[in-house]
Amino acid sequence: MDQPSPSVYRTRAWTNRNRAVAGAAGLGLLFVGYLIGRWQDTPAETPVPASMASTVPSAAPTTPSPAPTTPAPTPVKYPLLQAESANELKGLEAQDTEDEGGGQNVGWINRGDYLRFDNFVFGEVPATKAKIRVASDAGVAGRVQIRLDAADAAPVGELSVSNTGGWQNWRTDVAALTPVTGTHTVYLTFTAGDDSEFMNVNWIQFEH
Repeated sequence: MDQPSPSVYRTRAWTNRNRAVAGAAGLGLLFVGYLIGRWQDTPAETPVPASMASTVPSAAPTTPSPAPTTPAPTPVKYPLLQAESANELKGLEAQDTEDEGGGQNVGWINRGDYLRFDNFVFGEVPATKAKIRVASDAGVAGRVQIRLDAADAAPVGELSVSNTGGWQNWRTDVAALTPVTGTHTVYLTFTAGDDSEFMNVNWIQFEH
C-alpha cells in the first residue's frame, strides 16, 4: 500500500487544527452571548433624582421640651382700712363707735370731705369691689366715691348712702370697682345735695 505523502499529513493536521480553533471560537462566542444576555436581563438600579431625595423620610425630629409656664400671680389679701387711721382726714373727726369690734369711726361728714390712704398695694390681681361700713340718721342721701392718686380724679367706684336708722346703726354697702391693680393713693370722697352732715364711716375693705 502506498503511504500518504507528508504533505497530505500536514494538510489534514492543519484542517483538524482549524476545525478545533473554529469550534473553540464558536463556544467562546456562545458563552459571551450568554453573558451579554444575562447582563441585559438584570434590572439596573435606578438612581433617585435629587428632587425626590428630599422626600425620603428621615428620622423623626426630637420634640422640644415645653417652655416653662409663668405661675399665676397670687391675689393680695387686703387689710381692713379703719377710717380713723387714714393718712389724712379732711373735714372729718374721729369718735368712739358702737359698731361691732369697737374702736372708732369718723363722723360729721358732709360734701367736700375726704379720707386719704397712702401707698395702698392692690397687687397684680385686680380689686373689683369695696365694702364700706356706713351709718346715717340724716334726712338727705349722699354718695361715697373711691378715687385714685388725686382727690379730684375720676371715680373708680361709688355708692349711694341713705338713712340707716341711726348714727350708730351700721350697715355694710358694696361698691363695684373698675378693676384696680398696682399701688395707689386711695381717696374716699363724699358728696351730697347740700352742706348738711349725712353719714359716718367705720371702715373700708377692698376685695377681688
